[in-house]
Amino acid sequence: MYYNRLAAVAYAQRWWDDYNPQFPVFQDDCTNFISQCLLAGGAPMRGAPPNREVGWWMMGLNERWSYSWTVSHSLRWYLETSKKGLAASQTDSPFDLEIGDVIFYDFQGNGRIDHSTIVTSIVDGIPYVNAHTSNSANRLYTYETSTAYTPQMQYYFYKINDVFKL
Repeated sequence: MYYNRLAAVAYAQRWWDDYNPQFPVFQDDCTNFISQCLLAGGAPMRGAPPNREVGWWMMGLNERWSYSWTVSHSLRWYLETSKKGLAASQTDSPFDLEIGDVIFYDFQGNGRIDHSTIVTSIVDGIPYVNAHTSNSANRLYTYETSTAYTPQMQYYFYKINDVFKL
């Protein structure tokens, strides 16, 4: 199975300012939105009950979901540690990213991830992103124009693996 970056980005462009009725909506919806984008790109869910493994999954509208599906800090941890299915590797530079990759934000610089976005375009090597919570389309990845921006902000750049090991 392969990650379809174009499909993930097409989903992000379609739903950035709306909510797909097939999924629940959360007050802090950024990671739910990113998970939907990754799923649209072909990322396989795994670990849903009755399995007892750590996973990334959503079971039906308003039923159950993994923390990694809905919580930025948990999705980052899952992507970094997953050995099969959806996985990613961290890179130090935004210039290493491609469309369909994910950026996490630590607004306070305290080591706790607060937000997640998906790269939807690259202009002159610089990533632009879409997001939910404060719905955004094609926003410069630095988030300097956001009310959430702080000088302490830390960025975590993740390249989604192109091949899903099953």
